[in-house]
Amino acid sequence: MDFSYFLLMQQEISLTVVFLVLLCYDIFGSEKSRSCFQATACTLFFLHTLFGIIYPVQYGVAFGGMFINTPISILMKNVLNIGTLIVLLQTNNWLKQPGTVLRRGEFFTLTLSTLLGMYFMISAGNMLMLYVGMELASLPLAAMVAMDKYKNESAEAGAKYIMLASLSAAVMMFGISFIYGSVGTLYFSDMALRITGSISPMMILGFVLFFSGLAFKLSLVPFHLWTADVYQGAPTSVTAYLSVISKGAASFTLIFVLFQVFSHMKEIWLPILWWLSVITITLGNIFAIRQKNIKRFFAFSSISQAGYILLGVLSGTAAGMASTVYFVLVYIFSNLAAFGVISAIENQTGKVTIPEYNGLYKTNPKLSFIMMLAVFSLAGIPPFAGFFSKFFIFAAAAGQGHFLLVFIALLNTVISLFYYLLIVKAMFINKSENPIEAIYTDKYNKFSLAICLAGILVIGFISMIYDRIDGLSFGI
Repeated sequence: MDFSYFLLMQQEISLTVVFLVLLCYDIFGSEKSRSCFQATACTLFFLHTLFGIIYPVQYGVAFGGMFINTPISILMKNVLNIGTLIVLLQTNNWLKQPGTVLRRGEFFTLTLSTLLGMYFMISAGNMLMLYVGMELASLPLAAMVAMDKYKNESAEAGAKYIMLASLSAAVMMFGISFIYGSVGTLYFSDMALRITGSISPMMILGFVLFFSGLAFKLSLVPFHLWTADVYQGAPTSVTAYLSVISKGAASFTLIFVLFQVFSHMKEIWLPILWWLSVITITLGNIFAIRQKNIKRFFAFSSISQAGYILLGVLSGTAAGMASTVYFVLVYIFSNLAAFGVISAIENQTGKVTIPEYNGLYKTNPKLSFIMMLAVFSLAGIPPFAGFFSKFFIFAAAAGQGHFLLVFIALLNTVISLFYYLLIVKAMFINKSENPIEAIYTDKYNKFSLAICLAGILVIGFISMIYDRIDGLSFGI
């Protein structure tokens, strides 16, 4: 084995170093020194994120094809790093609450463990490598969901997540066994060469089972039933992580697998993705309208957003892939801005229903303004970044002739605009005799909200200037 292979894994090694430093700090640091744990963790992860963006990276294949490093995979990891950094900044208030001090180090180490698994998912060149990465990403998430273990909702959400995640992993492994039985290899490059001509029924069944496992991570209908309960029961910071980082990693992995491995089966999976996109967007929007709990509301919103992500995947072009990465980046800024506001309010007041946001503008004008911009971006209202992310996704799908699908997605955008404006109406128009009191936002959350706000506005402004997106713009 050539040790130069490890140079291709510099982001994984960097993240592992941060993980080990924080683990040792949490175990061996004194109680007084651990008071700086949040600042230390966020600083180290910021340096790791900066290192991944500015340091020149080598591209290639390592360990006989198990690990693949490409410009687009590096970009995807950097996108996940940015989102994770924002989530870590938003956890300070929650981790300082009574009874959570001892869980500060555990939360950070579990979060970095899941991110490392997502790295392996994105860079996998082998089905077993992909499966190991998915398990490394899923198992710590179950512990994170159940972190508020003295709250029945959190414990219940953790139990639901681990049981359904285990079921989806078993289904995926079952599918991988069928695929291996059909082609005799687990390496992506070899599988792509052997999946030609007539596709056997065993191969089709294996693909369907394998895809079902990834669909669970993406919350695609009908694999979405866990989403609302888990999002509602989990701590808000964990819900934010699930809604953007986990979903982003799964969508990136899906792109790679479909076009690296199953490109010759396009006539089989294309109609599957077409119908799943329609059903996921529509059902997500319809059920979001009925929600009063704001975390369940954003759970169904995230389900519909997963349907939009499939539009970019369906196009099967460099522009479609670039549009998907762009969509996930914008979704990270928009959704985490909303969850930053939700977290600040819930941690101080415990209020999580939309009617309780009535009259919020009178007492918290800044938080109301940030929430308004976030939902405007999620709804796709110009000139915010969310408008251009949807526009590029629609353009990529229309470029491949999916006009009916784009039309249905546009109609659903109108529906989503209605229910997103319900939050704006509650904050700015509805009156309340007892509105939420003025909320104190700590400096970490303020910084995270500033990053999200800059992302929503600056990316939108840049997109107005550069009114096109293609593979070259992302180094594909």
